[in-house]
Formats: sequence, structure tokens, C-alpha cells
Amino acid sequence: MTKTVLGVLGGSGVYDFPGLENERWERFESPWGDASDALHFGELEGVQLVFLPRHGRGHTHSPSSINYRANIDVLKRAGVTDIVSVSAVGSLKEELPPGHFVIVDQFIDRTFAREKSFFGEGCVAHVSMADPVNARLGDLLEAACRAEEIPHTRGGTYLAMEGPQFSSRAESELYRSWGCSVIGMTNMPEAKLAREAEICYATLAMVTDYDCWHPHEDDVDVAQVIQILTDNAERSRSMLRQLVSSIAGRDRTPCPQGHDQALEMAIITSPDARDPTLLAKLDAVAGRVL
Repeated sequence: MTKTVLGVLGGSGVYDFPGLENERWERFESPWGDASDALHFGELEGVQLVFLPRHGRGHTHSPSSINYRANIDVLKRAGVTDIVSVSAVGSLKEELPPGHFVIVDQFIDRTFAREKSFFGEGCVAHVSMADPVNARLGDLLEAACRAEEIPHTRGGTYLAMEGPQFSSRAESELYRSWGCSVIGMTNMPEAKLAREAEICYATLAMVTDYDCWHPHEDDVDVAQVIQILTDNAERSRSMLRQLVSSIAGRDRTPCPQGHDQALEMAIITSPDARDPTLLAKLDAVAGRVL
């Protein structure tokens, strides 16, 4: 039995969080390189929160240049048990308009220029990604959105594209034909790495636009995205407050889906064949099983 330490990955509308107690910024070193920024610690209703600006303060990192491994590693080192990823996305469905929140439950990973695993030559591991989003966290997000009367949908597939360019019309239509709900650039390999680090993970996707497929809406541009993000910032903070209230005062029980034990049977390399250099880098992520 432990207390929840809630990690929040997101932009300026999320980490600028009024009302936090015992606030501090602290930079953690990672063997995987530099994280996007220092970690912003604070407490709300007795719950420890750890914010990480995914793109860095001032938005200095593009989706493809983010060091996802370092980001997840430093959150693990900070004691984070659960991650809520607050992410801007484009909608691929008419019924998910700008301003709508989607609690996604599946991903399709179309990224290709990113390091996607902590493991590799010298220590191989295979974790399950059949259910990439933590259902218990999803329940809490859904209840928080309902309490704040935020328009939301539970369930949907997030298409992760490489970026930084937005998609072509042909790509947008292709992903719609696959049944995807939203499209974004950051949640993969984030979700995969969180699973390898045995951190429960869920995404709150905030729709900013209709990508470029919609015949009666303008094609997506940065000015439109920023305006909707600004409008969504206060609602996302209200939702997170509700989420924290539902956690406050409760012990954190083991994850029913086993996401906090994902490495239990995942490492396939025999102990005598494991690379000591790689093992040293895995001290935080996989120390429990190594």
C-alpha cells in the first residue's frame, strides 16, 4: 500500500497550477540524457503532484526532438506512480468537435524517428501493450470530467504521427478509414515507455481542431490550436482538481491490470548475458526486477 504520486505531462496551461502548496522546481539527472525541463513539484489536498512540461517551458522541443526516455525516467526517479498525459489533438470524427475531451483507450503508433524502449541489446524485454491505457485512471478522469460538466467521450483510438508537420488530407482520410478518433504527435512512445517503467498511464486528449479532413472547417493552423488550448486550459485544471480530490486520503492499491508489475515476466535476456552498462542505466526504470 502506497500513496499516489501523480505525474502530469502537458503544456503551460497545466503546469501553471494555482493553489499548490510546497511548490518547487527541481532538475533530475537521467542516464538517458536531458529531460524536457525540470520537474515542478507541489501538493494539493495532501496529494503529491509532479508536473513535467513536455515541450519545455516556452515550447522549445518539437514532438520529434522530445527525449521521451529521459522524461519517463525522471518521473520514475521522482517517485511518480501514475501519469496523466494532457495532450492537444486533432479530431478525426464529426462528433468530437474542438473543445471536446477524449479519454482514449487505444493507440496506433505511426512515429518512426524516436527511441521507443529502455531495453535493447544487452537486456531485452517485451511488455504487453494490448491495453495501453490504465482503466482505473480512465475511470477517475471520466468521473472528473463529469463532475466539471466538461463535454467528453470515454474511449477512442489516438493515432500518433511523427510531425512536426500536420497531416496531409490523404493521411487524415486514411486514419479516419481506420476508425481512429483523434490524432496527435506526443503520446507515443510515451505510453510504451511508461509501461516499461511500470507507471500507470492515461491520456486526456483535448480536441483543438478537425485536422484537415472536414469539408466545412478551416485546415488546422497554429493560431487556431493556441486559441483552443487557451480556452481549454482552465477546464483541464478544474478537471485535475477533481481528479486529485478523488485520490486524496486514499491508499493506492495494486493496479488491477498489473501495469505496476509490467516487468515481472518481461525480461528475456538471461542474467549472465546482460550488459552491465545498460543495467546501470535501468536502475530507476527496472530496478525492482533487476
